[in-house]
Amino acid sequence: MSTDSKYTRNNPYQSRVLVNQRMTLADSEKETRHYELELEPGMHYTPGDAIGILPENRPHAVHDVLEALGYTGEERVLDHYKVEISLHEAVRTRLGIGKLSRGSVTALAKMADGHPKAEELRKYTLPENRSLAEEYVWGREFIDLITEFPGIIKNPQDLFTVLQRLTPRMYSIASSQEMNPNAVHTIVRVIRYDTHGRERQGLCSGHLAERAPHGHKMPVFLHENKNFRLPEDSNAPIIMIGPGTGIAPFRAFLQHRQALGHKGKNWLFFGEQRQASDFLYQSDLEAWHKDGLLNHFHTAFSRDQKQKVYVQDRMREHAAELYKWLEEGAYFYVCGDASRMAKDVENALLDAIAMGKHGTLDDANAYLAELKKQKRYQRDVY
Repeated sequence: MSTDSKYTRNNPYQSRVLVNQRMTLADSEKETRHYELELEPGMHYTPGDAIGILPENRPHAVHDVLEALGYTGEERVLDHYKVEISLHEAVRTRLGIGKLSRGSVTALAKMADGHPKAEELRKYTLPENRSLAEEYVWGREFIDLITEFPGIIKNPQDLFTVLQRLTPRMYSIASSQEMNPNAVHTIVRVIRYDTHGRERQGLCSGHLAERAPHGHKMPVFLHENKNFRLPEDSNAPIIMIGPGTGIAPFRAFLQHRQALGHKGKNWLFFGEQRQASDFLYQSDLEAWHKDGLLNHFHTAFSRDQKQKVYVQDRMREHAAELYKWLEEGAYFYVCGDASRMAKDVENALLDAIAMGKHGTLDDANAYLAELKKQKRYQRDVY
């Protein structure tokens, strides 16, 4: 069953927030929240799919930008589809005024002829200064750029040249429609930080945390991910590596297999910082382990002991069994952080294969290449 095509990123469904609940405890270093969003009858998704959410910029961020530019917000502009709207609506719902891009710096520099700080701005656009430009944009937003280089934007329409389009954010779906026919669940870590003297937050995660209470409407659409799917053979075993919010699609997988009575074995590795405050979906996972849906369930809480322990460490502890499952035809899934975790997990997997085969790393890489070819090694990393 594929996702419904009636609603898209350009024509989203106005979904009602059914649940907005903090999952991590107050003493956690992370704020992770569970959301349930209503679907219209006829909207379909498959475990492995994502939900796209269209956020809005924070009201005070919109106000600060308009004030810094010297506009009231009543000015008329044409959006990306040449539809006339107010500048306030454009800055609130169409333009990315958050995380600053090098593209915005370059675009503003092109408009800076005659400006007293034009040369200072242009140094960030020189090919040899790429690392300087990266350093400049890090932790900054559009408001920082126009505060430091004021008076360059003379026409409200120019914002559509300088700023990137406000894009939807994609989150892995954490539910099966077999159990939740009229709703979609997801899990979001709220990003908050301070840089360059300002308090910042993730665009969509901040919107969901602070401005999407129960009953609030959010524009959403379903996004198909054909490269992250349960095995067609419901008897095939699956191994799931889902630290942090990477647990989302595996909750969907397990709900689905439970609802449809699939007989394939299930093995989950879940990791977070602390068991007491960060054990996401603890009651679900422990219940599934107790009733046998989860044949194996291993956790890695990195901060609960002196030596940090991660999911890849748990994989190494169970390397022989892991290889045995692969030999039995298991599918291997990874979801979560692409920057380090996914590579560390792949290395642990290669080690397990090499040990199991009594072979070399080259042998293990060949085995892994075969798994990929058979679509038995699937990743949803971000």
